[in-house]
Amino acid sequence: MGSSVVARQQLFLNEANIVRSHVFVTPLAVIALALLGACQQKESAPAAQKMSAADAGAKQAAGTVQPAAAPAPAPQPNLERNPERNPERNAYFGETHIHTSWSVDAWVMGNRITGPGDAYKYAQGETIKHPMGFDIKIDTPMDFMGVTDHSEYVGVTKQANTPGSYVSTLPAAQPMIMQDPNNKEEQNRVFTYLLSLASKPPVKAFMDPKITATVWKENTKVADENNHPGKFTTFCSYEWTSMPGNRNLHRNVFFRACDKVPDYPFSSLDSTRPTDLWNWMDAQRKSGNEVLAISHNANVSDGWMYPVDVDNTTGRPIDAAWAAARDRNERLVEIKQGKGQSETHPLLSPNDEFAGYELYEALLGLPADVGRIDRITGSYGRQALKDGIAMQDVRGYNPYKFGFGAASDSHNTGSPYRQDNFYGLHADADGTVERRLAGVLIGGTMDVRLENPGGLTGVWAEENTRASLWDAMYRKETFGVSGPHIKLRIFGGWGYGNDILKAGDWVKQSYAGGVPMGADLPPMPAGGKGTAPKFVVWAVKDPTSGNLDRIQVIKGWTQNGQSFEKVFDVAWSGDRKPDKWSGRVPAMRSTVDLEKATYTNDVGSAELKTVWTDPEFDASQHAFYYARVLEIPTPRWTLIQAVKSGLPPPDVVPLTGQERAWSSPIWYAPSADARQNAPAGTTVTELKKKGINALTDAQLKALIVGKAFWMRNNVTGEQFSQNFTTEGQTIVFRVGANATMPSAFGNVERDGYRGTTSAYRIEGGKLVIPVSQDPYSFTFYKVGDTYYAARSNEFGYANYEIIPAPQIAANPLTALSNQFSIELGLTEEQKKQIVPILQQEIKQLGVLKKDATLSGVKKVEALRKLGVSFDEKISPLLKPEQQQKFQTMREQMRRRIIAEASETALQKVKSQASAMFSDVHN
Repeated sequence: MGSSVVARQQLFLNEANIVRSHVFVTPLAVIALALLGACQQKESAPAAQKMSAADAGAKQAAGTVQPAAAPAPAPQPNLERNPERNPERNAYFGETHIHTSWSVDAWVMGNRITGPGDAYKYAQGETIKHPMGFDIKIDTPMDFMGVTDHSEYVGVTKQANTPGSYVSTLPAAQPMIMQDPNNKEEQNRVFTYLLSLASKPPVKAFMDPKITATVWKENTKVADENNHPGKFTTFCSYEWTSMPGNRNLHRNVFFRACDKVPDYPFSSLDSTRPTDLWNWMDAQRKSGNEVLAISHNANVSDGWMYPVDVDNTTGRPIDAAWAAARDRNERLVEIKQGKGQSETHPLLSPNDEFAGYELYEALLGLPADVGRIDRITGSYGRQALKDGIAMQDVRGYNPYKFGFGAASDSHNTGSPYRQDNFYGLHADADGTVERRLAGVLIGGTMDVRLENPGGLTGVWAEENTRASLWDAMYRKETFGVSGPHIKLRIFGGWGYGNDILKAGDWVKQSYAGGVPMGADLPPMPAGGKGTAPKFVVWAVKDPTSGNLDRIQVIKGWTQNGQSFEKVFDVAWSGDRKPDKWSGRVPAMRSTVDLEKATYTNDVGSAELKTVWTDPEFDASQHAFYYARVLEIPTPRWTLIQAVKSGLPPPDVVPLTGQERAWSSPIWYAPSADARQNAPAGTTVTELKKKGINALTDAQLKALIVGKAFWMRNNVTGEQFSQNFTTEGQTIVFRVGANATMPSAFGNVERDGYRGTTSAYRIEGGKLVIPVSQDPYSFTFYKVGDTYYAARSNEFGYANYEIIPAPQIAANPLTALSNQFSIELGLTEEQKKQIVPILQQEIKQLGVLKKDATLSGVKKVEALRKLGVSFDEKISPLLKPEQQQKFQTMREQMRRRIIAEASETALQKVKSQASAMFSDVHN
């Protein structure tokens, strides 16, 4: 490792003197930008390696590495590699998205000297050349790699510039040939030609099997030559690069075996529609050729990656067949890479304090003078998971049961994966410190300061072979890491003991008693009322990286078309105590020295683990759970390189970050019996069957413009006030930081507190209130004297009701649960167990009270069933002296609800009678 460190030091010192031609200030051809990628992998050394004292001192002096407990020598084979099958499975780390000079865009950007064979050498620890000529080497060899050069015109630019090749003789290739590849005018000319290709039908000469089959055959040969079962695995793989309207719909396609691959891959020149790719994959599977796809960069898909109503590429409505085809073929998503993370966005997850990590929004290849903005909705994985379970609940199918991986998308053949070794992602375009810190705009829109080192996919497999790794990817027993080799496991089941992690065979027990990441929880055991799933969660740090801060479990659930999320801190380092009210663990103390761009590992833990039980589990609701582990804060590459260069760090990105890992989710589906206990909401279909029509524009304007009123979410019981000015501005008040808000409302708590307004408009019989630029809308219905509203993203439920101005602003459910806690004298331990159950039952009672579809007798019977179920859950948790008081309070509440229901029915009869005999009273 010493020589590579010194080489990097010298590189950083000499970069200012490197003179090369650069052309990337002009827009790249869309066909090239459709292919742009990013990510590099930092060199990470195994724990057993030691760096020489001289090298360690030199590296620290440059501010590119943090003090380590034990410095280390040259790379050794990964000690985790084991050629024997391990039934408890090993963690293997690998690259699932990287480009070489064979990709048309990489070649044009300056990567002209290294191909797939070099990528495999790099992954196995050998030194290769960066496109700018300096040496690059990975410190910790990978376990596997799939080179994913673009299938579109693969190898054409390289072959066109290879004298004597078949492609170089084709008329269509002549504009690609550069007499001097480093000449700026020559590069501009080729870019212009590629740009013209993007707006024209595919060039048939370049799609000739004589070209495509030859290149693909060579790709397969190189993969086979570098495949070493038990030590290092290569895959036959490629990228399908669909880019309709500058929207990233790319997929990386992986074959289980290389001896059955087709003569040439299916590319976006054949079709830009994902459904056509799935059909082709289905045909491959039927012929005995197993294949899967991994989508990437949903964050720059402009909302097209995860549709819920219509497939925008075909105009076809999303249905069960569409969902099944996607689930069958697209098993994983790339949760993070060089162009940012696709987990979530702060406006989609306002209560997730870590949602702002490595955001990257741009429409690739969009001309710099075009004003489109990348949409948020439909562009992030967590929201897709929530939409998926809502679709399962309402429609009976879920297209978004995917697992997580991560990758680099580097176009340099090799890739760094650490902040202290970031050498750019796009060959010449960002290959020097000066260009990176200056914020070069690749293609006029991609600010290189927003790039970040790439991630890797972790796979839990029995052995390091193509079949074992691919099978693990297909069953979704995978996790993504932002770069460091963090190991992460999560198992879900119903009967795990709280001390299972103390056992030497806890992994074996976890498999036997439940399911790993990527799977469905088994059915709840018979007679399991009051039980909740348990999760065994474990993480261990990369020994060459930062210590661990915490493990979190992200839960998503759905009810009556709404979806929700909550982030639980389940294990953390140090003696920090969760906040009493929110349950959140305070932030980790940062050890980063901003002036030196270094950090120390005197905080955090090497290992974190726990057995966690969902404290808010509702057996009637579809749900998913995934784990996320965070490292302690460390310097970002922009800070490291700015300090080293003596320049101010860029102010458009954070100075520090927290590296992380994400597990694939575990899903829960309620049984038919459990579903019977779910509160029945009001649907638009039911309202229309009763002859109730939506309000018109005129009626909406009379109700809304210049008015203010209170609304209640009948799913959660949360109530809030909303004001609408005559100038078209609106604001939501009285939403607390811990309120249970359904998906896609934005940060209403923050905006209400700060007085930040949003625009609204009335059109087409809808009240439209955009979140960012996504046009969420409400349709209002009048039932008697009551107004109900259905939100456009809640799958046909009218969940909102205009209510009279209340006497108290807090959620009535919260007020009632507080009353129970005080009057029963609950202990802190009882509160943790009882209050969530109590709040759920109060919520169900409220829904039942407002259910206009039930007769009085049926409502009373439903009330009785709720009471019995609730008593069975609560009574065992109360002390004898609390039991009688509890029953008295329960009876008072039931009688009040029955009385109110009866009074409502009586008033309704009186009203009808008055209308029928109005002349008698006159």
